[in-house]
Amino acid sequence: MKPQDVLGKASLWIFGYGSLVWKPDFKYRKSRVGFIRGYKRRFWHGDDFHRGSQAAPGRVVTLIEDDDAVTWGVAFEVSGPQVEEALAYLNVRETVCGGYVTKMVDFFPGDEGPAPVQALVYIATSDNPLYLGPASPEDIGAQIASSSGKSGHNLEYLLRLAEFMRSSCPQAEGVLQVIVNL
Repeated sequence: MKPQDVLGKASLWIFGYGSLVWKPDFKYRKSRVGFIRGYKRRFWHGDDFHRGSQAAPGRVVTLIEDDDAVTWGVAFEVSGPQVEEALAYLNVRETVCGGYVTKMVDFFPGDEGPAPVQALVYIATSDNPLYLGPASPEDIGAQIASSSGKSGHNLEYLLRLAEFMRSSCPQAEGVLQVIVNL
């Protein structure tokens, strides 16, 4: 699916599970903390712009398919002209600079009230040249600790994500898995 496939919609939910949870950088109508099923978050994607360089890419999260997994994050509802503006911005941030593809997923708000809604999510796949794949936790940790890019140090990315999980998703099992399972 391409972002332009959803242009013209009156509203759209966009699910964030990495830096979007603390820095969406686009206007939105409302946001909700919740989760998607069938994916696990891993530090398996390389970043040679925001959190690293071409010589020393950082590691940022992507989603890996796993039928038994749940990934917590934030969904942002954009409406009216916000849809096109958000997609134009995210196309550069996530697709051009990051190499992510888009999919539609069911987003479950964490407050157990409303039914799930369809949300657009950006995922880095293994056929992406920036995709790094699995490595030992020690190697991933060392790479994160030594990488920095235009948006800041890679360690800041990891710590902000861990803080989001602790403060906004206390109901999520294994909050520290963000760090431990890198």
